[in-house]
Amino acid sequence: MKKKIKIPDTYVIIFFVVIFAALLTYLVPVGNFDMETIEYATDAGMKSRTVPIPGSFKYALNSLGEPLRKGIPIFAAGGAMSITNYIFEGLVSGDKWGTAVGIIAFILITGGAFGIILKTNAVEAGILNMIKKTKGSEILLIPLVFFLFSLGGAVFGMGEEAIPFAMILIPIVVGMGYDSITGIFMCYISTQIGFGTSWMNPFGVAIAQGVAGIPVLSGAMFRIFMWLFFTVFGMLYTMRYAKKVKANPESSISYETDKFFRDDFKAQEAQDIEFKLGHKLVFLIIFLGMSWIVWGVVFHGYYLPEIAAQFTIMGISSGIVGVIFKLNNMTINDIATSFRKGAEDLIGAALVVGMAKGIVLVLGGIDANTPTVLNTILNSVAGVLGNLHASVSAVAMYFFQSLFNFFVVSGSGQAALTMPIMAPLSDLVGVPRQVAVLAFQLGDGFTNMIVPTSGILMAILGIAKVDWGVWAKKQIKFQGILFILGSIFVIFGVLTNFS
Repeated sequence: MKKKIKIPDTYVIIFFVVIFAALLTYLVPVGNFDMETIEYATDAGMKSRTVPIPGSFKYALNSLGEPLRKGIPIFAAGGAMSITNYIFEGLVSGDKWGTAVGIIAFILITGGAFGIILKTNAVEAGILNMIKKTKGSEILLIPLVFFLFSLGGAVFGMGEEAIPFAMILIPIVVGMGYDSITGIFMCYISTQIGFGTSWMNPFGVAIAQGVAGIPVLSGAMFRIFMWLFFTVFGMLYTMRYAKKVKANPESSISYETDKFFRDDFKAQEAQDIEFKLGHKLVFLIIFLGMSWIVWGVVFHGYYLPEIAAQFTIMGISSGIVGVIFKLNNMTINDIATSFRKGAEDLIGAALVVGMAKGIVLVLGGIDANTPTVLNTILNSVAGVLGNLHASVSAVAMYFFQSLFNFFVVSGSGQAALTMPIMAPLSDLVGVPRQVAVLAFQLGDGFTNMIVPTSGILMAILGIAKVDWGVWAKKQIKFQGILFILGSIFVIFGVLTNFS
């Protein structure tokens, strides 16, 4: 009998990536770019960005005048970066607006808030009520949710907002006879398809176009068609997969881990929980809270701090309703303990965010003005691309942006770092700058679905209780299809001189 290969744990995979990154620091010399501040027009007015100056790359030199290799030490004192403190440095890096501290805090707070909501049993009661009412037509929920979340990704860059939705949707779809993978596709893969094909995403395409020196939000009709194409493709792929899983539940890669949701659902079903007024009020709180978040993000630019506060309000309000209406016999103390339990359930995902950030820090960070290995790699790739045919160069740009997203998962950060180099390079090889932006947004958005350095992906996998290695083994086929289809759009853009 053929022995089944055991997929390494996510922590193990990241550790070996860290070791590989550390080896690169001994082999690849460090370099940096000169910087300049550029301004570009948007619907919200003039914006500015500090970006690398094309052609300004230079190696840092040692005392002998040779390119410097800054091999990272195994251990370092005084708060300096080393191999053995990649977890700590990763966890404390950044600020409240992003990776890693902000994302980690957001994950823990939303986990705690939904721990309170789940304690009320409102979700279970709602699932049972929904399944009774949608018996035989559950499959229709998939395209509806997928479309809405893809639209959210396209319009306002929906990403972190998918985390709390996953806490609700994944148990629902498992209860309907599907699996958590179906839920992940519905509430996360959909957002990244929207993000990657957007015509107006303020955190991706808008910044990339501004930095590339082309009109912001230009080329909208091409991108709207592309968004519709990939959204419909994603819907059909998800529905086909969901039907297959429903027909044979054991074929799911998450069949074992979904046992947690199935057992919980069966226990609630056996109790035949009535969908009471208190449960309805909790759902009303969730609906109003989510609406408030969408309104705040779209019209006022709310981000992690504001959204975390909104989820705190939702959690506490739901807990108060639970106590007043004695939902699941809740007490005041249960609000605190369920918050703690909800946060505990996502500790693993939060740690992965810090570990993944540690990879980038081992390589020296993403500051283009500081001598790092990543800057050297970026400059070297630009040199190679300059010698290729236009169509080949465009696809190579797409491939490079996909790989680079492993290290810089921030859409705006990647745009600011790579587009100043790729935009003028595209002029030299005959690739329209609009296509260079297209290569960036497809590479950035689509690879967010699989790279373990994406804090949002790791948080949602943590909610689904699916290990990254298991997910990657399943997802790689879908990624390959997306890359081929994306390459077709990129090549078409070159051949039609998309501008």
